[in-house]
Amino acid sequence: MAAVNKPGPLDNLPEVKGDLEPVMRERLRALFGSQRLAVLSSHRDGQPYSNLVAFVATPDLRGLGFATTRATRKFENLTADPRVSMLIDNRSNQVSDFGEAIAVTAVGRVKELSGNQKSRILALYLDKHPYLKEFVESPTCALLQLEVNTYILVERFQKVLEWHLKPYPKISDWNISGWSGPPGGPTGPGCIGRNWGSTANTAPCRW
Repeated sequence: MAAVNKPGPLDNLPEVKGDLEPVMRERLRALFGSQRLAVLSSHRDGQPYSNLVAFVATPDLRGLGFATTRATRKFENLTADPRVSMLIDNRSNQVSDFGEAIAVTAVGRVKELSGNQKSRILALYLDKHPYLKEFVESPTCALLQLEVNTYILVERFQKVLEWHLKPYPKISDWNISGWSGPPGGPTGPGCIGRNWGSTANTAPCRW
């Protein structure tokens, strides 16, 4: 019997028209909410190295939290050079993936979390991955965050959306539980979007 593809949270998303940023947010939140694992790529001495990691996105999508034991090649690489990329996709290993799969690459720098910021990301992480509580709370485990500066979303293997985020105050300055946007509201620090598959090349942020 042939596999039947059931509609999911990423089906029937609107085409990009006009303001790019809200469409990117919709796609990213749907994808991140449906996936538990990502492929983290680090490097050392010119040699790439990739790992599967359990991840969680911050409410504003600017951070992707994950954990690793410190005694790993991955952590050694991140300590030597924090520049990484993370791939998140919804492939099902079916032929339909060639027309329907969505893949997002997040590019940025990783840092180890501590203090209030660690507590907040840990709460988000355990809400999504409660089965990893013992692992992530181990004294040998580091909780890290990829601070994203660019998202590159590819769908239908040809349509590419690129979202460049502008830096703004640390997440520790916000109240995640009652999060309503970055400092400054709708006119606060935002992003520049580029849509390679449409005439909408740039877009201001609207929170």
